[in-house]
Amino acid sequence: MLLRSMAISALALATTAFAAAPSSANDRDARFFRQIEGKWRGPGEIVAGKYKGTKFTCEFNGLTPDDKLGMTLDGGCRVGVFTQKMNATVKRKGRSYVGHFLDGAEGEGLDVVAGAVSPSHVVLTLKRKQLDGAMLARLASDNQLNITVSVNVGKSLVPVIGMKLDRINSLAAETSD
Repeated sequence: MLLRSMAISALALATTAFAAAPSSANDRDARFFRQIEGKWRGPGEIVAGKYKGTKFTCEFNGLTPDDKLGMTLDGGCRVGVFTQKMNATVKRKGRSYVGHFLDGAEGEGLDVVAGAVSPSHVVLTLKRKQLDGAMLARLASDNQLNITVSVNVGKSLVPVIGMKLDRINSLAAETSD
């Protein structure tokens, strides 16, 4: 609950948007999302806002939704002895991506309203009521995934949450089974 409140509070700062991915990028997008499959664990920190300096640890399973181009990160984050379930799903829709973080903007989460994929990262546009933000998930290597959640404050994009996740299973072992 605390971590979810921190994420929602951080995204309450302002607005931003990103362009849609070209439709000819399906193969490139699929390659990127396959690299996200597996188990990930690592530290994170709130780097701006009311809860600045709060450190946490997350663990996620990266999955590819059945018969869809996209990804799901499902797991949780821990602050001290408290654990908060976390999940996000994005799927291709037209030339872009849509989905949700937690239960979406209608609940206590966020909607994914657009997205673009490159060979090494995905940028997703996040929305909750009048608030907009962006999430960048970047593969620093085959075994390291960096995630940054940012919001627009005035005319500046400000990072508010950062995570550095390490793969805790072998990608080669996963794909050979």
